[in-house]
Amino acid sequence: MDCDAGEKGSPLIPVDSWVYPALMRLYSLGYVDHVHLDMRPWTAAVVSELLDEAADRISDNEANGQGDSAIDDEARSIYKAVRHELRQDDRDPCAALMDQTRIERAYSGARIMSGTPLRDSFHLGSTIVNDYGRPFENGFNNYTGLSGYASRGRFVFFVRGEAQGAPSASGYSAALGQALSAVDGTTYAEPGGSPYPQATIPQGPIASVARGRILEAYVSAQVLNHVISFGKQDEWLGPDLGASMAYSNNAENIYAFHINRIEPLYIPLLSNLTGPFRYEFLIGALQGHVLMPNPLYTPNSATQANVVNPGNPWVHVEKVSFKPTVNLEFGFERTVIFGGEGHSPVTLHTFLKSFFSASSPAGSVKNGRDDPGARFGAFDFSYRLPFVRNWLTLYSDGEVHDDISPIDAPSRASWRPGLYLSHVPGAPHLDLRVEATSTDPPRVNPSVDRPGTFMYWEQIEKQGYTNHGQLFGDWIGREDKGGQAWMTYHLSGNEWIQINARSQKASRQFLPGGTTLNDIGLQAVKRLNHDLELNGSFTIEHWKAPIYLTGQQTVTSTQLQVTWTPGRKLSF
Repeated sequence: MDCDAGEKGSPLIPVDSWVYPALMRLYSLGYVDHVHLDMRPWTAAVVSELLDEAADRISDNEANGQGDSAIDDEARSIYKAVRHELRQDDRDPCAALMDQTRIERAYSGARIMSGTPLRDSFHLGSTIVNDYGRPFENGFNNYTGLSGYASRGRFVFFVRGEAQGAPSASGYSAALGQALSAVDGTTYAEPGGSPYPQATIPQGPIASVARGRILEAYVSAQVLNHVISFGKQDEWLGPDLGASMAYSNNAENIYAFHINRIEPLYIPLLSNLTGPFRYEFLIGALQGHVLMPNPLYTPNSATQANVVNPGNPWVHVEKVSFKPTVNLEFGFERTVIFGGEGHSPVTLHTFLKSFFSASSPAGSVKNGRDDPGARFGAFDFSYRLPFVRNWLTLYSDGEVHDDISPIDAPSRASWRPGLYLSHVPGAPHLDLRVEATSTDPPRVNPSVDRPGTFMYWEQIEKQGYTNHGQLFGDWIGREDKGGQAWMTYHLSGNEWIQINARSQKASRQFLPGGTTLNDIGLQAVKRLNHDLELNGSFTIEHWKAPIYLTGQQTVTSTQLQVTWTPGRKLSF
């Protein structure tokens, strides 16, 4: 299919789309080779190319009498479902790239929760994860959304907005807020004054929420196989399904400038060793950080005692992903949080200092203009294992603070390894995925490093790896261990029944008494017709956090979402 993909604008598919696990399954079944799992989102045009590759492989198997007919049927089912999602048909095979204005999807979800849910990924944990930082509390929660885009030539405008509602809640007590502030190294309140507002500490009482919010909104131009964009945009920088150490959708998206090489680049000689590679860069401002207290402000009345400065820093991210063989890919990533009011200003000088710095600052440099910021390095890989390449894929994602890479300092790194079985022998519709995760490195010296002040935290940027109070990395949090598992029975390419489980345990050295969270859930996705999807789930969770509430707490979450994907484009 020749659609001039390098010059035609094509929208990015949101990272919470079912398309990604479907295409990851195609890859692990052996029908797609030329994909970078660790850099999402992908454009609709890139997905179209992957579908072409899968169609060729299916046709070859049929023509040559090779392969397993049951697995070919699985691949064909995925192919047809994703193709319909892109609105491709035989009369217009380049539909994903054509100039158009389209309502992509409309949806409404109802979430009913009982018990006291957690919404604090920076400390105690979170009942709902990878959810764009949506509000939720005990009772009835709702989010109703609409997304669409307009494309013309190389340009695309995409927007996704929601109306969100959540009940009020009691929130954290003053004693708990003060204890968590001490863990973070922040100032809780002026003597005798009200608590400082900290987005990372859900201080009570929490008011009910009824608001509109933009989840994504960006303008982009496609230039020489690069998508150059500005706005609110999804990112997922790891091969795992459950989380990404470097960047995920666990928090609200930030407004940022992006440069994304969407098609693999081949450089003679270099690519003979590394294979083709992709790369990405983004820079933007985080929200929800505060500077406490304001050293330049002296309150003159009790009512002004708790006035604080926004301390919002900026973040820039760089990633490069290599694919030396069709079965192996690996990537390197760097995240730097720098600047913020009351610290070094965000200028070209401070950006370049943070971009090129590779050594740890000392003394007055850390508190001055030349501080390079909080630096985190990540490494990931995925590998279709020898002899079982169409069955088992091994992958891992790691990140380290104040070191170049997890490879350089593996004992100080946080890791999320995983294993994916694309189909079970004798049961081609069934697959299994397991992932473990830890942000509690064994060799972080407890006599030097205060608990909770290593991964996702930094001496200056004490609210660290967060946006609007939630971690934008792995939901596991700081000094925690846990994992996830999914067993999925595929009814078709875009319908399934799934059992999933999640576990999280925080160190007692991090939080008094530690924390424990375990949940198990059931999800069913059924298509009422080609354009109408019904998605239902039920999860039961047990958690313990003595620093918050005594005894074991039980939370249930029942969710039902209806999604409509219109079949026709709009004409003006």
